Amino acid sequence: MLSRFSLSAHRRLLQTMVRIVPVPVREDNYAYLLIDTHTNKAAVVDPFDTPKVLKAAQEQGVDIVACLTTHHHFDHSGGNQALANAIPNIPIYGGSKQGQAVNHIVKDNDEFTLSQDIHVKCLATPCHTQDSICYYITSPNTSPNAPGSVFTGDTLFIGGCGRFFEGTAAEMHAALSYLGTLPDDTVVYNGHEYTKGNWAFAKSVDGENQAVKDRLGGLVKEEKSTTGLTTIGDEKAWNPFMRLGVESIKNATGAATDVEVMEKLREMKNNYRG
Repeated sequence: MLSRFSLSAHRRLLQTMVRIVPVPVREDNYAYLLIDTHTNKAAVVDPFDTPKVLKAAQEQGVDIVACLTTHHHFDHSGGNQALANAIPNIPIYGGSKQGQAVNHIVKDNDEFTLSQDIHVKCLATPCHTQDSICYYITSPNTSPNAPGSVFTGDTLFIGGCGRFFEGTAAEMHAALSYLGTLPDDTVVYNGHEYTKGNWAFAKSVDGENQAVKDRLGGLVKEEKSTTGLTTIGDEKAWNPFMRLGVESIKNATGAATDVEVMEKLREMKNNYRG
């Protein structure tokens, strides 16, 4: 996990290039503004509550010029049409036309630049839905070693992953392994605030893991909103769904192969009431 100093340094770096503003919507969803501080142009991720997102943009003094849709579920794409009505001709990116008002279909490894400092790489992560896209954001004007950010929708959560609504355990294993190839210092921005429940489940299957006990536990106890405070490297250390080959996880599930462990782990999480 990035130290508080490292996270602060990361935010200072981003503030000179791309400022990321979480916008809580619904009970526990996040929309996001990605603000290019040089141009005051912004992209929005999953604007379910469009009036709230537009108000946030106004308060930040920025113009929204694009929309990134992580998947078609209504609590993520449900504000797209209202956004299109408010901002005519706005490009709305997504993995399929199932997403409301999507007019730019993207596929794995597509790359494009939304403004001077917002470069987007699309990562296809089918499972939660077949059109799930994660967006890896970097800035062309930062140091080559500057950390990027990834918007993971309902594929990767802090300490957890999404349900397999349209996919299989094998697909989720592939999706999380793919995200795991991003640099370890990549900052994670996920679609829901589920961290407290995910920590409880992680303790039940991997309770001797110091990263779970101390680092993830400390985060949950200290922060009401955890999005943007962890990294891909953190997830590899404490997320049971990214630790399928670890003996403690295999023992907890009673399964052998990675896919079998993933399938059993998701079943256990679905039924977990701790």
